[in-house]
Amino acid sequence: MERVLGIGGYFLRATDPAALTTWYRDHLGLDTDAHGLWTQAPGPTVFATFEADTDYFGTARTQQTMLNFRVRDLDAMLTQLRAAGAEVAEGTQDMPGVGRFGWVTDPEGNRIELWQQE
Repeated sequence: MERVLGIGGYFLRATDPAALTTWYRDHLGLDTDAHGLWTQAPGPTVFATFEADTDYFGTARTQQTMLNFRVRDLDAMLTQLRAAGAEVAEGTQDMPGVGRFGWVTDPEGNRIELWQQE
């Protein structure tokens, strides 16, 4: 059986695609080329499903998926995002054996998870 090799892309609808791309670059350091290509650091990717009524993706029921980015220093990233005026969720979550999690919402209302691995 053929198997997928990894995540090949993540695509978002946006009312202003250029502005949203700039936000991801300026606030999360996501440097992409003209075609959206981003070479990420090696590491694990989690694929998980959630109950339809979960609040884990935020309270907007229109958001059906959530992007998760691995970060080196969660506290530093959250501080940086707050200083830039981003909408950062209060508190973090610790998951023993996995790491720490925090959340930010992009200007288009998409909740994003940030993950500092143990």
